[in-house]
Amino acid sequence: MAIERMDNVGIVVDDLAAAVAFFSELGMELEGEAQIEGDCADRMLGLEGVRSAIAMMRTPDGHGKLELTQFHTPAAISAEPTDPPPNTLGLHRVMFTVDDIDHTLTRLRPHGTELLGEVAQYENTYRLCNLRGPSGIIVALAERIVVIRPQEG
Repeated sequence: MAIERMDNVGIVVDDLAAAVAFFSELGMELEGEAQIEGDCADRMLGLEGVRSAIAMMRTPDGHGKLELTQFHTPAAISAEPTDPPPNTLGLHRVMFTVDDIDHTLTRLRPHGTELLGEVAQYENTYRLCNLRGPSGIIVALAERIVVIRPQEG
């Protein structure tokens, strides 16, 4: 028996519309939205009285998905500390490869993002950065560096 595929990563947010706008600006596509509630949701999550809204976002290649969830009841609770640093145990970031990291950062700034450090270069392969997005989500960006080698004649 083996895993067929990874379906999605779930992220709880405090403002679903803001999170959808942020990830749309990043280049993800809204696949669908739904209201989730009832006995099945209560049993699956181990909570009572679940009522939430979800938005499923997918990457342009169709392989990666994020399920953004805003809980109405029971209310979402904050982790401590509120904006955990990158070395916090557990799932702490999601990374996307982009074609132009500087342009992407410019587009995301109106959504309240802030760099955690700075854009750094890893060897001659990637430019990388971490930023804090909606609901404190850490989003990493990677831009592959294209090295043009002179042709041998």
